[in-house]
Amino acid sequence: PPTHVVNLMTREGSAAFGAVWRGIEAKLVECPALADSMPEFKSTYDVEPHAELVGFDDAAWPVIAADDLGGKRGGGMISFFWYRATLTIPTEALGFATDGAKAVLRVNIDDYAEIWVNGQLPRAAGRPSPSCIQGFNMPNRLVLGDQIVHPGETYEIAVFAINGPISAAPANFIFFREAKVEFYR
Repeated sequence: PPTHVVNLMTREGSAAFGAVWRGIEAKLVECPALADSMPEFKSTYDVEPHAELVGFDDAAWPVIAADDLGGKRGGGMISFFWYRATLTIPTEALGFATDGAKAVLRVNIDDYAEIWVNGQLPRAAGRPSPSCIQGFNMPNRLVLGDQIVHPGETYEIAVFAINGPISAAPANFIFFREAKVEFYR
């Protein structure tokens, strides 16, 4: 079990990391098919915006209060939503000295999520990848940093939330169920 846990879905928890959450609905947009696609495929789809990119400017997006992260988002059915925040490792996280600890970001989106950290989506083919979809309402758990963290390090977090199952459009919405930083010694 973790030595210490900070709940980012509280004002106090997000403030400990200087996190300001922002969010916006993502859209599927039609675009030209890839050059080497089969001739019958003239178009395909992409997502806008590409908020996973490191340094993406989300300043114009609405701020989401940490204690409102659990509010329903998206229009329901097949919908997508971006959440973003930058976490700065504090010297002390609500009474826990962070230097040299292992920090794990734990995110659970109802229904699916992809978690980008500093513009990267850590993944591996053929086995579970912590930042990719883990399953229906399953938590994503990513180790921050190079196994340990130090005060002042920053992590740009982009969460691509997906309402699902995609092939059976649900009559519900996207919900952030859990956002925590777990510390281990």
